[in-house]
Amino acid sequence: MSPSDASGPRTARRVLIIGGGISGLAASALLAQQGYAVTLLERRDQLGGRAGSWERDGFRFDTGPSWYLMPDVFDHFFRLLGTSADAELDLVRLDPGYRVYVDGYAQPVDVAADRESNLAIFDRIEPGAGRRMEKYLDSARETYDMAVRRFLYGTFADLRRLAAPDVLARLPRLLRLLTEPLATFAGRAVRDDRLRKILGYPAVFLGASPYTAPSMYHLMSHLDLADGVLYPQGGVTEVIRAVERVARAQGVEIHTGSDVEQIRTAAGSAVGVRYRDASGAAVELDADVVVSAADLHHTETALLPSAADRTYDEPYWTSRDPGPSAVLVYLGIDGTVPGLLHHTLMFTADWEANFGAIFGKERSVPDPASIYVCAPSLTDPSVAPDGATNLFVLVPLPADVTIGRGGVDGAGDPRVEAIADRAIATIAEKTGVKDLAERIRVRRTVGPRDFADDINAWSGSMLGPAHTLRQSAFFRAGNRSKRLDNLYYVGASTIPGIGLPMCLISAEVLLKRLTGDTSTEPLPEPSVDTLAETRT
Repeated sequence: MSPSDASGPRTARRVLIIGGGISGLAASALLAQQGYAVTLLERRDQLGGRAGSWERDGFRFDTGPSWYLMPDVFDHFFRLLGTSADAELDLVRLDPGYRVYVDGYAQPVDVAADRESNLAIFDRIEPGAGRRMEKYLDSARETYDMAVRRFLYGTFADLRRLAAPDVLARLPRLLRLLTEPLATFAGRAVRDDRLRKILGYPAVFLGASPYTAPSMYHLMSHLDLADGVLYPQGGVTEVIRAVERVARAQGVEIHTGSDVEQIRTAAGSAVGVRYRDASGAAVELDADVVVSAADLHHTETALLPSAADRTYDEPYWTSRDPGPSAVLVYLGIDGTVPGLLHHTLMFTADWEANFGAIFGKERSVPDPASIYVCAPSLTDPSVAPDGATNLFVLVPLPADVTIGRGGVDGAGDPRVEAIADRAIATIAEKTGVKDLAERIRVRRTVGPRDFADDINAWSGSMLGPAHTLRQSAFFRAGNRSKRLDNLYYVGASTIPGIGLPMCLISAEVLLKRLTGDTSTEPLPEPSVDTLAETRT
């Protein structure tokens, strides 16, 4: 245990946070609330990391995450800081939540916003599936509650905490859920190919394949099939702005255009950073605690000056899975695109081959590829001009930077632009909008090389390390250095994992680590009376 683990903020006042994505911003807010003097350094001119924003010709695009799931996590975070998700965001429930096209089937499946409607949909497609899905979703809810109570919010600093009675009572079942693939588990609940894909696709949110992700992650089906899908008006960038607001309100000092080049060390401790400011001048800052919200591979291999300071050496990285990359396509379209909902998934028939190309031993760009399309302008008129459509398209690929970079108006590398062209053709075919390509007013692509260059993502990963068994829970990279006192990690690379909700949780787990809190539950929220006093 480092000195700051035991003593808390009274002897560790100055904190430097590297990276202004959602995890860095959230960590800065929580630590500042506890009395730390926090400075956050962000390399780019824009905060948000993967969850950025890009505008052109009246179109505004979220550049990364576009799903708002686990609303309880967002609300809990804001309540810790004296506010709420409802107060900070204008949330809209999507109904239907999303649409699924599967090759070989004439009609798509629309997933509803509530559990009972979805049970009826499943039963209509496959008689008897509704009854089996009741048990599946009951299990998903129970597993989700267990994960929140015992696994997601813990530091794993004291594994004895996991030997709680509720965990021990479910241990045989938990072991089975950890060792059986999600695809196998889901296949016992439904036989219809479309329904199996609906139960399996959430593995992609975890940077994994349903054929390798543990069936523990069937808990994800509770989020979309029972809880439903929300959308923050203005887009995910409004979530970033809200977290930035609460951070600044707590007194966090935020500097953009500040490129950290090295974590400074002395006598076995992290003592500060060296960075280039917006003018290019070299600056050194001292700190009692350094927190890296940057990609962990970049932190360990590029920011630490000596191999002796690294917790994770090269053999560690060569034996781990960076998760998938993607080609992203931002399209501003003249007119409407019938056939799409706010969220639309388009799956290939041979799903196993598709995932094998992305996650298997011999990796390649899948063709045909499954794709995801977000049309936020169907819900939010602020993201596109009147009469136009905003489309965000994601094509999952292996994490391979040689696939190349994207660009504006077709100026990306040839492989990236060809992948984008095929995705546009798929959307045109599925929706029946044959002239879709001719109606494109704005086009920008992003490739794996961009993820590596812009956000220092390991191997150009779009999300972070995949949630395979050996990269989940206490098997995932921890949130403090084993070599340097006072160096900590937060974000998608570390516990509990990838995605906006997990990154918010990682900030709370960091606070627990710094204060020596080994509890597994979310931190207690202020009372309703306290919240009311804070707002007045």
